Amino acid sequence: MSTKLFGHYIHPMLIVFPLGLFTTSFIFDLICLATANPQFGNAAYWMMTAGIVGALIAAPFGTIDWIGIPSGTRAKRIGLQHGLAASLMLALFIACWLLRGNAPSQPTSASIVLSLLGVATSLVAGWLGGELVERLGIGVHSDAHSDAPSSLSQRDARERASAEAPRERFFGGPKPAH
Repeated sequence: MSTKLFGHYIHPMLIVFPLGLFTTSFIFDLICLATANPQFGNAAYWMMTAGIVGALIAAPFGTIDWIGIPSGTRAKRIGLQHGLAASLMLALFIACWLLRGNAPSQPTSASIVLSLLGVATSLVAGWLGGELVERLGIGVHSDAHSDAPSSLSQRDARERASAEAPRERFFGGPKPAH
């Protein structure tokens, strides 16, 4: 079971938004505190709002993808840890957002601490997601290679996108074996 759009998983396409928005909201809150400019606090609040909405949209797609990972595997365990870390991150930012209440442009000390913890948790969740893809190959086409045709082309992934001979080097190092 997976959720794909044009041959690619939807969850990784969506998670960049909440991760970026949450991190930027934290940075803007720090700028607000340093400059006493409430416009940065207000921008941080709305970025956090958009990040919460984005995370709520991305989460079901990740859950569906996780259900499709074979049981009893390291990938299933890492996927669960990834989902729990992402859920904790979301809970921290929701708590931070709620603490802002009637004064969204004025971050409190408690909301800054929650935001910092949320950003730290997002790094853990992101690393675990990277482990799923880059180390465990979850979501990577079984015939993927550095010159595969576009997933939009309807061509077999084992083909080459160009008629050129395969490259012997990969980003300056030896070409990885598949």
